[in-house]
Amino acid sequence: MAEMKKPNPKEVLSSQALNRALLARQYLLERADVTPAGAIRHLVGMQAQVPTDPYFGLWSRLKNFRPDDLSDLIESRQAVRIAVMRGTLHLLLAADALFLRPLSQPVFDRAFPSTPFGKGAKNADRTAVVAAARKAVEARPMTLAELRKILAPQFPDFDAGHLSYLFHYFAPLVQVPPRGLWQRSGAPKVTTAEAWLGKPLVRQPSAETMVLRYLAAFGPASVMDAQAWSGLTKLGPVFEKLRPRLVTFTDEGGRELFDPPDAPRPDPDTPAPPRFLPVYDNVTLGFANRDRILRHQPKTPPAQNAWVTTFTVDGFVAGFWKVVAAKGHATLELEPFRKLTKNETAALTAEGRRLLKFAAPDADKTEVKLGMY
Repeated sequence: MAEMKKPNPKEVLSSQALNRALLARQYLLERADVTPAGAIRHLVGMQAQVPTDPYFGLWSRLKNFRPDDLSDLIESRQAVRIAVMRGTLHLLLAADALFLRPLSQPVFDRAFPSTPFGKGAKNADRTAVVAAARKAVEARPMTLAELRKILAPQFPDFDAGHLSYLFHYFAPLVQVPPRGLWQRSGAPKVTTAEAWLGKPLVRQPSAETMVLRYLAAFGPASVMDAQAWSGLTKLGPVFEKLRPRLVTFTDEGGRELFDPPDAPRPDPDTPAPPRFLPVYDNVTLGFANRDRILRHQPKTPPAQNAWVTTFTVDGFVAGFWKVVAAKGHATLELEPFRKLTKNETAALTAEGRRLLKFAAPDADKTEVKLGMY
């Protein structure tokens, strides 16, 4: 009887090793000398539910980042704010918006029926509603409240609010500036991506391309991780198709991880400086298993919504932060999850002072205040 070959066990990557790989790819191990456009493309977009979040996210990742450089991308229509992965608002380069929005449509299809407005608009003529709303916002960008006044007389049997959200779920809507510009703001007026960018959506976007880009920015990662990041389901066959082009590992829980062969995987002992992350940064949301970035949990939940901004120490989320500014005085308040060493406190405070110069450049007095663990 022929001797059976033993399978080669996959290399096990610790959460520390996965953390350093993630930080390197997210430009959080050391700031990158790339343009804001290059960073946004590499990161496959940035969470933008809070309009200023991409600015703080890029400040933590790039050398010599200037907010006006990002505002210029938005004003010139090279970057747009559009709902894509997980159905949430992201800042994307124009080409990626046209590519990722049709790929993300199943997320909206799955979510809409269970929403209150989905139930309210259940029997509406979806094609007619989308066509009427599209005609309105392509004539001029408008808020959903303004759109409701147009839809109400055309579809009197339905709540106009429900219909406006039907349109939001089934059309590729971008929020136009001044919404999303640095130190400027405006109502969230929308139009379609096609009208704003002057190009059609990608007709047959490649899920394989999306997964490869996800792995380049977030890997090594599992099928479930990619599904958590994208909001899509049934990505297993996509990974299987890509398997010959990827290398595989396992994590400490035995889950199979995929990665491009030449992707950076630094030494797990590589030092990681403190970093400040904005609300809902994808570095914390891009996985089903978040052990690679969330090692400690707060003893009590944050008292205010502003505390969902987080900071890292030694590469892992270690607390909440917020900037409080009034009458020329800006304070960075820090609430750690664990006791910090003297060296960690000193490094975090120094990075915090730099953050205050960015967040409140006109403040006459700044202060970093560290809460007690």
